[in-house]
Amino acid sequence: MPERGSRLPADAGPPSGPIRIQKYLAHLGVGSRREIEAWIRAGRLTREGVVLALGARIEPGDPLCLDGRPLATPPHPDIPLRILLYHKPAGELTTRKDPVGRPTVFEHLPRLRQGRWIAVGRLDYQSEGLLLFTTHGDLARRLMHPSGGWIREYRVRVRGRLATVSESDLRRGVDLEDGRASFDELEALGGEGVNHWYRVVVQEGRNRLVRRLFESRGHRVNRLIRVRYGPFVLPRNLRAGGVRELGPDELRGLDLRLFSNGRVPNPR
Repeated sequence: MPERGSRLPADAGPPSGPIRIQKYLAHLGVGSRREIEAWIRAGRLTREGVVLALGARIEPGDPLCLDGRPLATPPHPDIPLRILLYHKPAGELTTRKDPVGRPTVFEHLPRLRQGRWIAVGRLDYQSEGLLLFTTHGDLARRLMHPSGGWIREYRVRVRGRLATVSESDLRRGVDLEDGRASFDELEALGGEGVNHWYRVVVQEGRNRLVRRLFESRGHRVNRLIRVRYGPFVLPRNLRAGGVRELGPDELRGLDLRLFSNGRVPNPR
């Protein structure tokens, strides 16, 4: 239980603006400040893969993980729900800042007066296609958590053509360095010369999973485009580098399983 004095009054609402992580998580009832400080000292708390230091400040709604598992961190109620569909081109990093100055996906997003854009998962540097952003931390967490079972669909161009036995292996499952994996769906789309296209579907977000599955059968991926993530589809008319924000009617029509309380919160 949180130690005495660690919670704000029930009607105070969550804190707004940057706030020390131990104070924020204690307010949410995740644990006492003493417990949370111990987690931080042990390097157990991360934000977007970066280990947080004691005294670090976060924004309400930031996606946080304890021991690699997402924590529910609801945004401030005054921050409206916003969702962006971004057509990521090859040659951009899914990170806020690159130490050597390479372009990042966040450079193309509209500015926010409140809150911050949270990327739902990642696409590697050379991959293209649908990348989701939202202002709602719990929505991002539910979309990324393995228990959701949200599908990821890709169009993949590989060098060479899969043999029948390789297609069967990739559907049944193959052993990778981080465990067994498979395609939930695998469909040949044809091709010319040495390159062939495939449509694949997976329900996992493991790092470079699609590329590694093809490589396990001796085929190098030379183009990878994500066209779907859960209920969200890459618009056909959205050019590479383009952004489209969901409108109020689209937000109200979202799958309610995306939200922990079963309703769409505060659409813009």
